[in-house]
Parts: sequence; C-alpha cells; structure tokens
Amino acid sequence: MKFPKPQTLKEIARLIDCDFVGDKDFPVLGMNEIHVVQPGDIVFVDHPKYYDKALQSAATIVLINKKVDCPEGKALLVSDDPFRDFNKLTEYFKPFRPSDKTISDTAIIGTNTVVQPNCFIGNNVTIGNNCIIHSNVSIYDDTIIGDNVTIHAGTVLGANAFYYKKRPEGYDRLKSGGRVVIENNVDIGAACTIDRGVTADTRIGEGSKLDNQIQIGHDTVLGKQCLIASQTGIAGCVIVEDNVTMWGQVGVKSGVTIAKGTELFAQSGVNQSTQENKTYFGTPAYEARLKFKEMAYVRKIPEIITQLKTQDKNNER
Repeated sequence: MKFPKPQTLKEIARLIDCDFVGDKDFPVLGMNEIHVVQPGDIVFVDHPKYYDKALQSAATIVLINKKVDCPEGKALLVSDDPFRDFNKLTEYFKPFRPSDKTISDTAIIGTNTVVQPNCFIGNNVTIGNNCIIHSNVSIYDDTIIGDNVTIHAGTVLGANAFYYKKRPEGYDRLKSGGRVVIENNVDIGAACTIDRGVTADTRIGEGSKLDNQIQIGHDTVLGKQCLIASQTGIAGCVIVEDNVTMWGQVGVKSGVTIAKGTELFAQSGVNQSTQENKTYFGTPAYEARLKFKEMAYVRKIPEIITQLKTQDKNNER
C-alpha cells in the first residue's frame, strides 16, 4: 500500500508515538507485508526469530519492538507493539468509510455492464465494460474489476484478511487495507469469497474461471487461465501460476507456489510447492501416479496377509 503522498520518518513516528533510528527526513512511501515489500515501505516484525528476515528485506523502514543495529540505507521505528502500530497506520491511511448507498457515488461502472438488484458496490470500486454482476453480490471498497467479467449471486469480494495475533485477552485482528483485483474475462461462481490483501492485492488473473463456493485468502495471486472447481479453499499469500487446474475440495496452505500447468485432483491437500505441469493427489498431496501406485499396493495387503498365513500353516505341517 502506497501512501497518498510521501511521508518522513519523523512524521510516521509521530503518528504512532514511537522512537526512531535514522534521519528524521528519511522518506517513507508506503507499508506492506514482508513478501511484497519494496524500497520505501514499512515492514513490521515483533519476534526475534524474524528480525533478520525483516532487516534484510527490500523494505527500507522496519517497525520493530527492539532497538537493534540498523543496516546501512535503512531506518527503524522502535515500538513496544509493532502489530498494534501497523494497525494504527492502516487505520490512518486507509480508514473504513461507511457507505449510505447501495452503489457508492465514487464507484465507476463501465459501458454495457449490468448490476442486478440487491448488490452492494463500495467506495472507489471500478467495474469495467460488458460485465454482469448478479443479485446479492457484495463488492467492498477499492475493488478493481476488468472487462467481460461475470460474478454470480452471493459472492463477496474484499472481506478482511484472516490474520490474527493471539493476546492474553483474545485475538487481535490485523486490519486490511489492500484490494481485490479481478482481471478481464474472469467468471466467478455463486457464493465465492475472495479476501482483500492486508496491504497489497489479492488478484485473479485474466481468463480464469471459478466454480461456486470457493474461498481465496488475502494476498493470493491466481494466474491466467486457471480453472478452480467447487469448494476449493486457497489460503493467504499463495502464488498460483498460469494454467493451473484444481478440482473439487482442494485445500492449499499459506505461502506455497502452485507451479504453471499443475493439476490437483479432488480432495487433495497441498502443503508444499508443486512442480510445473505435474498432477498431484492425496493429503499431503504428491505426484498422482506415485499415489495411485501406493494405493494399489495397499489394496493388496489383505491378499498378502492371507498368503503369508497359508504359508505359515503349510510350514507347520
């Protein structure tokens, strides 16, 4: 997430009431999670296990809970609670703005696009040309939709990221200031849910087709020409490359990459990245031909046990 205008280190420190290490005029251009940071961004870290990763990332400003040696060319914001202060910055630069209309005055809707009754279209939403938005679709603030997109009834675009920090008094939610971006020629089925990015974009690539009842988590990027069947769940921060097929009830864990041309058979559970143009099955998923061979051997176990018992009886005689 880029700020509307560049800030300085001192200005950001004042907003969240924390100390800083570095030039007071050090430029601050935005804020992001660590997997999408760029120079000029703030990244937050609140556990020593991840200090080095944050300090060596592309981010040039690190919001951290301990004063440490600052790498050259970077600056620190030293806070007693970086999670809380990252939320403060999201609230300041991307506050929630209630809408008193079903279709916001700030929404832009393209030529020949049809919006059926009972839809909600939030602030700063852009919808392209020749789209069909069926009834009871909710499109949250800042969502971008391309041309020739169809979205079926009951789908929700832009709900909060499922991202929480456990505290003694309960779970604290990381606030979401990112977007959902739907590229051209995408079809989205009924009752799908696509969460917005925490600070960046959740993206559905051009020409991809989603069946009904699919969940896609925050900051996940779905490539071009992908085919996703019903009841698939994809966690946050997943990279799905082009021409991937996922059949019904596939589950994908956070942070993995589904390589170009991968096919995932129904009810597969994916907990690690895949290789290009290979087919996977099972939980945990691995190459389908190996899985089917293993299943064939398992089916033979009763027969093998019977044979062994017969041999034992023969040996006793």
